[in-house]
Amino acid sequence: MTIKDLAEKTGYSVGTVSRVLNNLPHVSPQARETILRAAEESGFRLNVNAKQLKQQHGTSVLVICKGKSNELFDSLLEAIQARTAQSPYPLIVDYVDENENEVRRAVQLCLEKKPLGILFLGGSQENFLSDFHRISLPCVLVTSSARELPFPNLSSVTSDDTLAAGLAIRHLVSLGHEKFAVIGGPRQLSDATRLRYRGCLEAFRDHGIAFDEALDYETARFSCLGGYNAAQALLARGRDFTALFAMSDVMAIGAIRALQDAGKRVPEDVSVMGLDGLTIGEYTIPRLATVAQAVQELAEKSLELLRRGIETGSTARHEIVPVTLQWKESARKIR
Repeated sequence: MTIKDLAEKTGYSVGTVSRVLNNLPHVSPQARETILRAAEESGFRLNVNAKQLKQQHGTSVLVICKGKSNELFDSLLEAIQARTAQSPYPLIVDYVDENENEVRRAVQLCLEKKPLGILFLGGSQENFLSDFHRISLPCVLVTSSARELPFPNLSSVTSDDTLAAGLAIRHLVSLGHEKFAVIGGPRQLSDATRLRYRGCLEAFRDHGIAFDEALDYETARFSCLGGYNAAQALLARGRDFTALFAMSDVMAIGAIRALQDAGKRVPEDVSVMGLDGLTIGEYTIPRLATVAQAVQELAEKSLELLRRGIETGSTARHEIVPVTLQWKESARKIR
């Protein structure tokens, strides 16, 4: 007896019978019971090799990580892997460059790997608007919001990037700083950068602080090397700043090294703050002041939303997790 024979016997489609036999979701309890009973009565045995092939290519969750040296995403991925170790959904992880189109890569991998759902670690709204209509699977965008995107199968879990950056700037202002430099990514390619830059400008405006984008902002990749090169470029302009905010911890760590190589003391001459709350910041000299994202909560909520999408077909939901200011040794009061 074949699956087709079993479908004719029960009156259900071949697809429904296949889902029941492979123990997949989106099948009513009545259909599952009827098909399993009929299979038992008929002595039906699913081909083991075919079943293993189906499981290999039809039960996985695809993780698209935007950025090949993003320490935050590495931490997120570690938390996700820990939570899926005993789940029925094995992970397929793929890295794309931070300037690459993550959605087009996902479309390609959907054809090759046939996942049940996708987690996007980072993403650009522009890329989703242009290409996501080609994906019908349940998906979750992590660390960027999809609330304004018109896709019922795209949930999101993120920190409030505007709030986080504003919190960092306002904290430095409270320490007496008025002359700022900022390091961040390209705003046209990174939603997180765009929102964090907005948070900076709002804080500067609220406190009457002058900020010249052409002279006081430097674009960089989200890496230690990116932060190092950006800080060197800011110093080369001869700008007199007492506080530097970097839009990621790894950028901030690179910037601290560049400042020290240039003879600047941190925090005596320049206070530095990052954003992410990476563990590595506890071991830098000085310890890195930062605004920490809730990595474990981001991972937990993202997986829960994706599981609901896969197992119940629920429509998109969008959640924001809190951030926490961590004042440490790299930032000091100057008055």
